[in-house]
Amino acid sequence: MDILDKIDGLEAKFHEVGLLITDPSVIADQARYIRLNREYHDLEKVLAAANKYKQAVAALDEAKQLLYAGDDAELREMAKAEIDEIEPTLPKLEEDLKLMLIPQDKEDAKNVVMEIRGGTGGDEAALFAGDLFRMYTKYFEIKGWKYTISSCSEGAVGGYKEIIFNVMGENVYGTLKYESGVHRVQRVPATETQGRIHTSAATVAVLPEADEFDVQINEGEIKWDTFRSGGAGGQNVNKVESGVRLRYNWKNPVTGEVQEILIECTETRDQPKNKERALARLRTQIYDKEHQKYIDDIAARRKTMVSTGDRSAKIRTYNYPQGRITDHRIGLTIYNLADFMDGNIQGVIDALQVAENAERLKEANL
Repeated sequence: MDILDKIDGLEAKFHEVGLLITDPSVIADQARYIRLNREYHDLEKVLAAANKYKQAVAALDEAKQLLYAGDDAELREMAKAEIDEIEPTLPKLEEDLKLMLIPQDKEDAKNVVMEIRGGTGGDEAALFAGDLFRMYTKYFEIKGWKYTISSCSEGAVGGYKEIIFNVMGENVYGTLKYESGVHRVQRVPATETQGRIHTSAATVAVLPEADEFDVQINEGEIKWDTFRSGGAGGQNVNKVESGVRLRYNWKNPVTGEVQEILIECTETRDQPKNKERALARLRTQIYDKEHQKYIDDIAARRKTMVSTGDRSAKIRTYNYPQGRITDHRIGLTIYNLADFMDGNIQGVIDALQVAENAERLKEANL
């Protein structure tokens, strides 16, 4: 299908959505208003790219007509120069436009809740979970993203048995979703006296942060507890019950099965703020459970399985003796482990995005 055929109809849709977001009845329905507002801005970007592409195609056609039908030698020389300038830019403009025409994952723009848990390997797994957390925080610094820790459980010799944190910035889920899964490490642990290489693992989960309108929660059914929050010190540690714990029975809309969700939050020394953040995590967990069917549908259609969020799949191996990282989803191996663990992970994320985009272009018949 010609790419210009795909563009037809987008302008009418853009104007239709533009009218809808000024309609008082739509503005009153906040969930619909937010969804349409995002769609309007997405269409605006696509149309800007489409116009740039169409202008380049039209300018190229005009220059070619002048080159082949013109009598003036100087004008023909100018036309040839214009063709030489425009032709190399068209493939990139077309590729960018094709990617924009693919239906975007509506979650990509969202902030995330990340969970890192030490898996097999005991103390060494907890140390590796700590190394992964450090790697991601270095990456967040590079991207200019903010993060806050919701809760953590430290390992006996360092690192974390579990750490949960929120990440805020631009297109966070669209970037970090590729990190969901089992990360495996091969190295000599600090506790190993014989110099033997051990294999350990940590699990990373990246959950799109749910908006208030994404899920329905009956707040009257939430059971709240408070407890004294330990920490680095201060006047109110172990004196004021600032930590909160909530329990909520979630009913699976498909199977009818009821599951208890337990969330603790000790992020601040302000109990109301901790309640607010625990509630946000509850929304995200429920949304993640309900969102899993959507993820599974994508997985069933795609061969690459790059961004399916399958947290039981081994996605990457970090081999310290060889200074090597291997991403098993796309068969990519690089030899800059120290640099990678310092947060320079963008190159691998870019390669994963390219692999996924190729699959999506195939799906969209582009």
